[in-house]
Amino acid sequence: MIIPESEEPIIVQGITGRYGSLHTRLMLQYGTKIAAGVTPGKGGMNVEGVPVYNTVREAVEKSGSRSSVLFVPAPNFLSAAKEAIDSGIKLLVAITEHIPIRDTLTILDIARKKGASVIGPNTPGLIVPSRKLKLGIMPASSFSPGDIAIFSRSGTLMYEVAYQLTSSGFGQSLALGIGGDPINCTTLQECIELVRNDQTTKAVVLVGEIGGDAEERTASYISETRFEKPVVAYIAGRHAPKEKKMGHAGAIIYGSYGTAESKIKALEDAGALVAKTPSEIPSLVSRAIG
Repeated sequence: MIIPESEEPIIVQGITGRYGSLHTRLMLQYGTKIAAGVTPGKGGMNVEGVPVYNTVREAVEKSGSRSSVLFVPAPNFLSAAKEAIDSGIKLLVAITEHIPIRDTLTILDIARKKGASVIGPNTPGLIVPSRKLKLGIMPASSFSPGDIAIFSRSGTLMYEVAYQLTSSGFGQSLALGIGGDPINCTTLQECIELVRNDQTTKAVVLVGEIGGDAEERTASYISETRFEKPVVAYIAGRHAPKEKKMGHAGAIIYGSYGTAESKIKALEDAGALVAKTPSEIPSLVSRAIG
C-alpha cells in the first residue's frame, strides 16, 4: 500500500450524495487535495469547487489521481470499486457499510490481481496529520501530528484513542481504520508493515474488539517477524455477551472463539502492553517508548 503525499490529487466516488458532499467539504477544509468527483449522470456539476465526472476513467485522466474515496450505496459498491481499479486507482478507501461479503471478496481478488489496495469496507478511512491528508470521515480535531501510529477495527474508538493521545501530548504519524466487517481488505498485519521501516513512527497502538481472530494473528505476526517498535493495545468488548453482535458485523463471540481474553493473552505474549480502558493508553505509550 502506498499512502498519498500531501499534494497528491484524490477523487471521490459518490461525491454528489449527502455524505459524499459533506465529507468532501470536510476533507478539503483539512487540506486534502480533492481534485475530482464521480457520479454517473451528474458529469459537469461542481461540488465544493470540485468538478464532477460521469466515469472514474475520465476523472483519473483529468486529475491524475491514483486514490479514491467511495461513498457509493452498498448495492453499487461492487461495480464502482471495479470501475475504479480498472481505471488505474491503486488505493481505494471504501467508507460504504452493509456490503455483502461476496462483493468484498470479489473486489479483494480483483485488487490483488491489479496491484491495488483497498481499505475497508465499513472503514472511517485514514489520516496522516503531518501531511494534512484525510481520506475518510474521522473528526480532524481528534488528531495531531506526531510519531504514534493507530490501527483500529473501530472507527469511533480510533477517534477516542487519538483524542486521548493528543490530549496527553502524543501526536499521530498515521491512523487507519481497517473496518468493522468480518472480512477486511487491509489486515492489521499489513498495517504493521506500513510502519515497520517508517522512521517517523516510534510506537503502534492497536485498537481491537471481540470477534474473529485478527488480533491473535497479528500478535503471532509481531512475534514471528520480530517487529521491533513498541506496541500498545486495547480490546473492546470484554464484557459482551456471547453470540450477540455488538455494533460491528465482525464483533461477535461464538463459544470460546473471538473472546477478549484470547486476544489480550495473545498480544501480551507477543510483548504488547494492553490497556484496560482507552484513557490508560497514553500512560502505556509513555512507558513503552521510555
